[in-house]
Amino acid sequence: MSDVVNSEVGQHVIKNNIMKDDFGWEVPVESVPLPSKGIVYSPNSILHGKETLQIKAMTAQEEDILMSPALAKDGTTIIHLIKSCLIDKSIDVNQLIAGDRNALMISIRVTGYGVNYPVGINCENCSKKNDLNVDLSSLEIKRLNILPLESGKNEFSFELPIMKKKVIFKYLNINDEKNRQAKVDFIEKHSQGSRTNSITSFLEESIVSVGGITDKNKIVHFVKNMPAFDSKSLRKYINENAPGINMEQTFKCNYCSHENEFKLPINSNFFWPR
Repeated sequence: MSDVVNSEVGQHVIKNNIMKDDFGWEVPVESVPLPSKGIVYSPNSILHGKETLQIKAMTAQEEDILMSPALAKDGTTIIHLIKSCLIDKSIDVNQLIAGDRNALMISIRVTGYGVNYPVGINCENCSKKNDLNVDLSSLEIKRLNILPLESGKNEFSFELPIMKKKVIFKYLNINDEKNRQAKVDFIEKHSQGSRTNSITSFLEESIVSVGGITDKNKIVHFVKNMPAFDSKSLRKYINENAPGINMEQTFKCNYCSHENEFKLPINSNFFWPR
């Protein structure tokens, strides 16, 4: 039994060195800056204080992940892709907040298919489609520029302008986004698509406490009944200060010369460029 195990281990080591020893090539590794600088992660997390993470370049192995119908059905394709490319396999990808995940995702895409990302955007003035080529390497990193209430804690404060209540909120990680999406899907299913709860579900998942109240059921009730101006102000503050990648782009229409602003879409062409 031990001979078999040792043999398998030996073969594994040899396989790991084939690209270098036999083909004279190693999979490139690069460091990706984390927009959060690791500030939002618990001291118990390996992500705490991490300003960069190392990834390996995409290979055919990662293309298999992108092609997996099972992962696509589960909605876990990106999670498995990032996990596969991270050098440190002990990192729990589900802990990553959205901005850090997007930074990794974009860097991984660049290692696989280059910096050019072709997109088609309709002009808001004349409605004609413009074919654009976005340089992903030019996207600006939005660093976290507000401090958490405590070091190593994903909690931030905001005072509602109308109600004058102190709200503590967090930036959503992948697990939080899963919970939120499940709520959205449930509402849409049981209302036959007649209504959605995209705004309330975001606030319900983001808010940790209101005026010191942490009971989740009471927070849900509060969110549904808070003044629209407070809701908008809180969302604006969260989004404007969220660490991540600036996906806002501008272009001049080729047909009417209108200046357009748009948010870079992440669709099927992102990982399978034309």
